[in-house]
Amino acid sequence: MLVGVGAALFTLVSAYAWGDFVFDRSRGTVLDPTRIAAQIVTGIGFLGAGAILRQGLSVRGLTTAAGLWVAAAIGMAAGAGFYTAALIGTAIVIVGLGPFRWIERAINRFGGEAGVLELELGVATPVTPIVDVVKMRRVRIGNLEFEAEEDRRRLRLQVDLPMGTSERDLVEELSVREDVIAARWSA
Repeated sequence: MLVGVGAALFTLVSAYAWGDFVFDRSRGTVLDPTRIAAQIVTGIGFLGAGAILRQGLSVRGLTTAAGLWVAAAIGMAAGAGFYTAALIGTAIVIVGLGPFRWIERAINRFGGEAGVLELELGVATPVTPIVDVVKMRRVRIGNLEFEAEEDRRRLRLQVDLPMGTSERDLVEELSVREDVIAARWSA
């Protein structure tokens, strides 16, 4: 949502906010402020990329990066005198960062269940296909622990199940796989 609002604002500012300026080489005006807008977009995008961190299977900082980018779009709109777009963009961002996130958390807490999914795998079993099965069910993986023993490997996943997903169904689906020796759920 933040990236969409930012992109819309950058586009509106680039297309319409410079109408009051005179760009005429015969009058000696060689300035093109839309080039400044292009550099702001890439510069802030570079800064936002620095805010994104990968920790195991989870990626953090995407909202921060998008927030930086949309803040630059709002600032550019306000700086160009395009106050209506800046105010509308600010209102949309505040709703997106506030009430929408609260609603999302409430829905996830209401229907989902949290627990630990423990899997025992063969020594040569790759972990990626197992994690892909879990992710296909829209299960959020909070933490992943991996232990290798002589005859098997143990995989512990701290997960949050989405509404409508049963831990029993997930364990059964994983238990029938040939590459899984055992699957257990604990709350």
